[in-house]
Amino acid sequence: MLRTPPDYEYASVEDARIEEEYRLAPNDELFFRLYTNDGERLVDPISPITQQQIRGDHNYRIEFDGYVKIPVLGRVKLSGMTLREAERFLEERFSEFYNRPFVQLRVTNNRVIIFPGGRGGTSRVVYLENTNTNLFEALAMAGGIADGRANRVKVIRGDLNDPQIFLINLSTIEGVKNADMVLQANDIIYVDPRERVPQRIMENIGPYLTLFSTALIIYSIFK
Repeated sequence: MLRTPPDYEYASVEDARIEEEYRLAPNDELFFRLYTNDGERLVDPISPITQQQIRGDHNYRIEFDGYVKIPVLGRVKLSGMTLREAERFLEERFSEFYNRPFVQLRVTNNRVIIFPGGRGGTSRVVYLENTNTNLFEALAMAGGIADGRANRVKVIRGDLNDPQIFLINLSTIEGVKNADMVLQANDIIYVDPRERVPQRIMENIGPYLTLFSTALIIYSIFK
């Protein structure tokens, strides 16, 4: 499963590590909240928050084209932005309608798929509560590398018709430095399973052994 040819050219892990923050992507569910007056009521211990300070408190989905439909603003493109960039962008847009707007955003459905290298039934879909979750943290949430090759951990990212594939070696201290790469929405983490040579040999010669034993039984009966 998900094997690559020996001469496959993997994407540069250094390029992936440039992305130090999670970037919004299509199908992300955003929890959106808008306050006025720079959100002063968030930290005001005397006056409680009233509905007049809150203009929105809902979930919105980023559509396939990277746009999300938000009240007042309509459709705006947020895909590719970090949460900080998206909050700043929305605050600038809402400043046309509200006094010193303060925006809070949170991704609520960020997830990755992990195949930890075990045989059968060990794959997991892991929801990432921390937006800037790295590879090590995600593997830990999945229970670690089950029975796979730590020197061949693949991170598959982007359009599955033409994905980026990163190969990471977690078997050495030097390779572990690359495990701090921040995961993006819908990344697939695949740990190559260990080669089981005796089992593969038995699988290959099994049909011939069955045929041979059947022939011996028939020969014994007629003998």
